[in-house]
Amino acid sequence: MDSIGFFFFFLSPFIFCTSSASPPNFVLLFADDLGFGDLGCYGHPSSLTPNLDRMAAGGLRFTDFYCTSPVCTPSRASLLTGRYQTRSGVYPGVFYPGSRGGLPLNETTIAEVLKPVGYATAAIGKWHLGVGANGMFLPTRQGFDHYLGIPYSHDMGPCRNLTCFPPDIKCFGFCDVGTVTVPLMHNEVIKQQPVNFLELERAYSDFATDFIATSAKNKQPFFIYYPSHHTHYPQYAGVEAAGRTLRGQFGDSLFEFDNTIGNLLTTLEKTGVINNTLVFFTSDNGPELMRMSRGGSSGPLKCGKGTTYEGGMREPAIAFWPGTIRPGVTHEMASTLDILPTIAGLAGAKLPQVMLDGVDMTDILINKERVKGKP
Repeated sequence: MDSIGFFFFFLSPFIFCTSSASPPNFVLLFADDLGFGDLGCYGHPSSLTPNLDRMAAGGLRFTDFYCTSPVCTPSRASLLTGRYQTRSGVYPGVFYPGSRGGLPLNETTIAEVLKPVGYATAAIGKWHLGVGANGMFLPTRQGFDHYLGIPYSHDMGPCRNLTCFPPDIKCFGFCDVGTVTVPLMHNEVIKQQPVNFLELERAYSDFATDFIATSAKNKQPFFIYYPSHHTHYPQYAGVEAAGRTLRGQFGDSLFEFDNTIGNLLTTLEKTGVINNTLVFFTSDNGPELMRMSRGGSSGPLKCGKGTTYEGGMREPAIAFWPGTIRPGVTHEMASTLDILPTIAGLAGAKLPQVMLDGVDMTDILINKERVKGKP
């Protein structure tokens, strides 16, 4: 056998295993108005976040991770496209229920990157990238097979349908009284209006776990984008989370979000795909400090939401992938812009033929030397 033949004979088992391996699944968790200092694993003394803490202990925790805007809509646009929001025109403010525009349809989202390589895709929660005439800007028009959620911020309607703890006490937040009650949409159809916030998180959790179970049964790779309403003001929590923490309504809403994350992790384990799934958690922008105890914490960082100081744009971030990402802490700088090229690279998908502002951070996630253990 010549040297070339021996080389191929020796490597062929590895080549075969690589080509036949299932592409990884992706679960992208996006908190709302959560600050750098709000999680237990980032040092908050009274936040109850056992599942996020578990992810941080078993995965990679970032100390220098950034969003691209200190307000909701532009930050989401850049996350899903890997491009600064100025390129799509989705800046500097946010969309409202009556806004005519949305994320331009010629922009390519993470879901649209993954669809050509066979992924099932679902968006669950707060969209906030426009509705438009006949729902032209909804997630189902942007590469997502399924959508369950509120198409804008949950405070963009009267607060009379927003219940907190105890369940019979209404929130007295500063909501948009002059507009209609917020709708819960399934794909492009209004399923409920006004939304029952006491049952909303359970509906999201069930929808997500069913999607995982169905995709795993069909042996189809999947992508879940879960932009939560938590912990945006005014906070709410269902009966399983309300009154359970020492941090009031903010802590309860964060705990409810953490419970859903726990349900997703459990489902990934039960369906046998957790070792083939990258779960990534971060936030859209910093805390709304004007709300004081109801607005979140930026920890040691200056200012919060609405500012471009560190507290407004430096976010908690955790990457969890058992068996692939070694536990530790990284001080490498990264941002939401890097998520699209990273997912595309891991999935073997083609990048959009446009100028991207993010870079593939697989090297940071998997190969880079890092600080081990607690910082």
